[in-house]
Amino acid sequence: MTQTGRAALFYGPGKPFKLTELPVPEPEPGALVMRVTRANICGSDLHIWSGEGALAAGGRDDGRVIGHEMTGVVHSLGPGVDRDWAGEPLAPGDRIVCQYFAPCGRCRPCLHGRAEACTQQHRAFQGKPSVFPHFRGAFADYFYVRPTMAVFKVPDRVGDVLAAGVNCALAQMTMAFERAQVKMGDRVVIQGAGGLGLYATALARECGASQVVVVDGVDERLELARGMGADEVVDFRELGSAEARAARVRDLTDGGGDVVFELVGRPGAIEEGLRMVARGGRYLELGTFYQGTTTAIDPGYLVMNNITLQAVAFYDAHSLKKALTFLERHADDLPLGQAAADYPLEAIDTALADQHAGKVARGSLVMT
Repeated sequence: MTQTGRAALFYGPGKPFKLTELPVPEPEPGALVMRVTRANICGSDLHIWSGEGALAAGGRDDGRVIGHEMTGVVHSLGPGVDRDWAGEPLAPGDRIVCQYFAPCGRCRPCLHGRAEACTQQHRAFQGKPSVFPHFRGAFADYFYVRPTMAVFKVPDRVGDVLAAGVNCALAQMTMAFERAQVKMGDRVVIQGAGGLGLYATALARECGASQVVVVDGVDERLELARGMGADEVVDFRELGSAEARAARVRDLTDGGGDVVFELVGRPGAIEEGLRMVARGGRYLELGTFYQGTTTAIDPGYLVMNNITLQAVAFYDAHSLKKALTFLERHADDLPLGQAAADYPLEAIDTALADQHAGKVARGSLVMT
């Protein structure tokens, strides 16, 4: 009898998920099947769930398996797979993390060493759940790891709660810090203290930033930001306008951040964040990943203040490995490991609604 596993199918914004059983695939040469043990609800999942921008058309009549921030164990290995991408032996039952997208390795960006910009990586998400390999997202019991998805064993010191955020939030921020060239002594400003922002706070401290300022409006997130290394937090609820918030940040940083990260995921935060950048500074856009929105930007302000504007999506295999190494060093001193609010897969609708309403800092689905 064919083994099956549960998957929470997404039919579109405003529609409830439906749990269904799908056949567990046999991995092809170079591939493997992971049994998911924990899957976080990322901010991008909330954008998909609520149908923001172009994501409003993201549902399917036959459902989709969404979600991507996860960890698990090896369920089965395809022919030719006996080690992870760092050369460590792999066997069923080993704890792993993997890329959730599949760089092709052949398009122009990949050939230029920019796998994070691969033109084909989204193909891993596409396809009907009734068609092999069935499990294309994290909100399920299994996930199909394609041959071009980097996979690494999880160090014993790193528990599942921490490991679940590696293959999205932490690896993504590791790539973002490299892109923004954050240096020792920089003043770093972080808009948003969700998963991305909290990891950014810890990475800024690791890089030797002279000052780290975090902007958010949720008490638990502000407290976590302090625990992750923020020198100052700005509660936007206490400041009534974008200009007041930007002025507060400029005052705290003596003229603005050398590097400012937009990790809120709202296009309206961009214009505000640009006013937080010091003259000659860098602004990195990452949070608002979905297309179909607009916001006002004054190009003259960028020019006259010599501001560099950059954007990054996804990450390379090296960033994922660096993220795991960072977690192994800091497994005992990152309070983010205590922030997950656990839900069973059957409660996925409640988990998304609670996180969207700010009732929890980070919802996490635990597979049993």
